[in-house]
Amino acid sequence: MSAVDWLGAVLVVAGTAFFLAGTIGLLRFPDAYTRLHALSKADNLGLGLLVLGLAVTADRLIDLVHLLLIWLLVLVASATTAHLIARSARHRGVPPWTRSRN
Repeated sequence: MSAVDWLGAVLVVAGTAFFLAGTIGLLRFPDAYTRLHALSKADNLGLGLLVLGLAVTADRLIDLVHLLLIWLLVLVASATTAHLIARSARHRGVPPWTRSRN
């Protein structure tokens, strides 16, 4: 394995770790707003690292262009979807989580 392959593997593993962190945030956070934040931030960074890891090992320029286009489309779709879900929750009266004081 060359140094470029190792770099790609490290970036893919780091991206996977961010996906795992986003999933844990989805399961552990208390309300819809914080869950959306965990998913959108961690998954976008995780996908960016995955794309970067695959991009360094890409053989052709067209493969790199495809990876970047996919990443950009997912970024736009993720932000739009998170905004629409949060807006819908807000309109339905779902209150944001606040720490209760004892």
